[in-house]
Amino acid sequence: MCNWDYLVSFARAVYPIIVDVFNQVRGVKKESADIEADLESFKAFIHGADKEAEDEQDADRREGIKKMVKQLREAAFCMEDVIDEYEISCEEKQPGDPGCAVLPCDAVGFTKTLIPRILLAYKIHDVKSLVCGIKERYGLCSQFSLEQRPYSSRGNQNAAWQNIRLAALHTHEADTEGLEGPRKILKDWLVDGLKELTVITVEGMGGLGKTTLSKQVFDNPDVRKLFDCHAWITVSQSYTVVELLRKLLCKFYEDKKNSPPQNVSTMDRESLIDEVRNYLNGKRYVVVFDDVWNKEFWYDIKLALFDNKEKSRILITTRDKDVAVCCKESCFVHVHKMNPLTEVESLKLFYKKAFQRDFNGCCPEGLENTSLEIVKKCQGFPLAIVVIGGLLANKPKDKGEWERFSQRLRLELEGNSRLISIIKILSLSYDNLPYNLKSCLLYFGMYPEDYEVKSSRLIRQWIAEWFVKYEGRKTLKELAQQYLTELINRSLVQVTSFTIDGKVKTCCVHDSIREMIIRKIKDTGFCQYVGERDQSVSSEIDEHDQLVSSGIIRRLTIATGSNDLSIESSHIRVILFFTNKGLSQDFINRIPANSTPLKVLDFEDARLYHVPENLGNLIYLKYLSFRNTRVKSLPRSIGKLQNLETLDVRQTNVHEMPKEISELRKLCHLLANKISSVQLKDSLGGMTSLQKISMLIIDYDGVVIRELGKLKKLRNLSITEFREAHKNALCSSLNEMRHLEKLFVDTDEDHQVIDLPFMSSLSTLRKLCLSGELTKWPDWIPKLLNLTKLSLMCSNLIYDPLESLKDMPSLLFLSISRRAYQGRALHFQYGGFQKLKELKLEDLHYLSSISIDEGALHSLEKLQLYRIPQLKKIPSGIQHLKKLKVLNMWFMPTEFEQSISLNGGQERWVIQHVPHVTLFSGLV
Repeated sequence: MCNWDYLVSFARAVYPIIVDVFNQVRGVKKESADIEADLESFKAFIHGADKEAEDEQDADRREGIKKMVKQLREAAFCMEDVIDEYEISCEEKQPGDPGCAVLPCDAVGFTKTLIPRILLAYKIHDVKSLVCGIKERYGLCSQFSLEQRPYSSRGNQNAAWQNIRLAALHTHEADTEGLEGPRKILKDWLVDGLKELTVITVEGMGGLGKTTLSKQVFDNPDVRKLFDCHAWITVSQSYTVVELLRKLLCKFYEDKKNSPPQNVSTMDRESLIDEVRNYLNGKRYVVVFDDVWNKEFWYDIKLALFDNKEKSRILITTRDKDVAVCCKESCFVHVHKMNPLTEVESLKLFYKKAFQRDFNGCCPEGLENTSLEIVKKCQGFPLAIVVIGGLLANKPKDKGEWERFSQRLRLELEGNSRLISIIKILSLSYDNLPYNLKSCLLYFGMYPEDYEVKSSRLIRQWIAEWFVKYEGRKTLKELAQQYLTELINRSLVQVTSFTIDGKVKTCCVHDSIREMIIRKIKDTGFCQYVGERDQSVSSEIDEHDQLVSSGIIRRLTIATGSNDLSIESSHIRVILFFTNKGLSQDFINRIPANSTPLKVLDFEDARLYHVPENLGNLIYLKYLSFRNTRVKSLPRSIGKLQNLETLDVRQTNVHEMPKEISELRKLCHLLANKISSVQLKDSLGGMTSLQKISMLIIDYDGVVIRELGKLKKLRNLSITEFREAHKNALCSSLNEMRHLEKLFVDTDEDHQVIDLPFMSSLSTLRKLCLSGELTKWPDWIPKLLNLTKLSLMCSNLIYDPLESLKDMPSLLFLSISRRAYQGRALHFQYGGFQKLKELKLEDLHYLSSISIDEGALHSLEKLQLYRIPQLKKIPSGIQHLKKLKVLNMWFMPTEFEQSISLNGGQERWVIQHVPHVTLFSGLV
């Protein structure tokens, strides 16, 4: 009886607790939805409060707003974490979980699934309490209504994108104003003068156009043709001498399209100096060192770049006038000091940027005086002018609104030094960005100074962080590309290289923009940058303004080889590594233990030998890159990364994927040098989210090809070790891929036939590479109306393929190489290949004649001729190619070289119009 009474009393005591727990778990869905709504409102409010803080004149009130915003941000971080945890738990939910009609019968299974959800329910409750407390503390309850939406909502975003013009990517406003005179001066200094080594320094503050001016002169055809060796080096503040010399040597080899010495990565300083000196012996060279920050730089490079009495030149851009003083100790020096633009030049540049979309670069009536007031505040700095012009280009051309903007600009700049004024002007453009675009711009602060980031890498990381959200029918990639385009249009991001079809390949931010980003990162706590020394900005900015944050660490860049770094934050979502120092296994293994919410983990180019042991703990991970590391294999636990979207193991020793990788149902990009299909051939078809696979080795029986047909979202496919027996299976699978844009098929064996019947599904194809024998010409290729890039290798074609290809409407690049054509003549007929920009002919052993009709190859800019032993003369009709900019000829016959020799070559006159001509002698 006593036992029964005890049980009844115990049941009465615990019953309310059980009911409370069950109610908490059952209410998780609603409370999570409430938090998500609050999160959107928080973001909108933070966006507005940031602007208010920038505008506030009272220092105490401004600091109060910043303190409130910091707390709101950290609360938003907690909200994001708990929402992510809830979403993952939902994916694992079974029909018998709390909230469903039936509870699980298995007590062990019930306990195993219930306990984590109880903990999650209380986390959500705690976050809700945190949010409510902050609202009450600052009296913000009325500010947050469910109807409120941030600037980046669908309607506003779609309207914003309507004015984006891709053509703006190709404009270079700062190129054209006020540089005509300086260009001539620099060109004369480079071309004429003493036979001794001469140094030219271009001095001036950031944003005056030093780099633009130097690049224009460096790229000038009349300058380049006079030098045997060319190198452009961007010098970071934290450079090391060894890294600098290594980069210089590689640039020289790259200029000639050759590979540097195999041991270049292990050479010490003395070896690198010797190697550079030996390479430059007897050659006339020109080297540009862009953005030199300290006078010690000259002493670091002068031994390697010796005076070889060949009229060699070194051009240096710098903010420090003492650099020229140091150079004068050992060689002749010219100094050009950059001056701000005149008022007329400034107005012309401003009009071009602010009114290019609606008024063809002309100022509309009524805005002349206000425009002049705004331009005067930019103090002649081209960068400030184009950024402000880009900002106002997106605003209505209303006189009252422009006058209010001018007044605000005046208040912002009162009493500041010139540099601080420029930074504040740049900040205004940041303040006017939509919330998501702000995060995209701040992301550049996670990359090292002067780092040129690949747009594909950047876009995938933005998507992994949910900076980009679905809008209409566009893919996340398309939207992210629009985001990047908008930042470029606003002159906040610079394009450093384009693909053949005009898309952004690499990009970076100007030093002054980066200084502004660093300030914003400090204010917002966006990320933490840990280097050998914290990267500080210009000496004219307070020394405490460094790329570091306080409070919750959300993103972390590790640019140090120290293995003592402590990573304790449970809120870190991103870790990027930028170090050439070895990373110990113990240090790497600490990451999964302490950083479970990670979404981006990027080791690209790091000296990493081991994959983290507990990699499977990172269940939130979306982006994982081991590219160009020493990693040899992946653990089986990678199959636990159910949210992974990008896996990059290119340029590693990973050739075989564990079979568990087929469990990654969200994986979109599987990137490797070669991927064995042994473990995947029966399960690859289940990875239905895949959009890109490179490079997949086909199994002998072709099972994996049939699996490929199940991947209907594929846009980019590369396969190797293809066999003739596989052709029908491949065509069948390709016909299921309605979105395929890039296809690479390689036999990896001589005399393997690659004939494929017509494939009607390839209408979306933009890039095609076939590496294998073609017994008959694929007549379906000319029907690919969207094809921009075509490469044929090892085809052994007997008949000239040009007749079939000449009218393709979108073709920009054509490569015929490695015995692709066995005929003796190629004829480019009148009117053919009107859009082709680049042509490459290589390893064609029987080709002895190339003829170009006048009117053919109208748009050709680059022609490359490599190892064509029977071609004794330059292609006839090459003089008709008026747009040809680059002509590269390597390892050509002696007769060919003699015919275009500078010393009496009879055919030299036909290539006089080509700005960049490279002849690398191989004496075939």
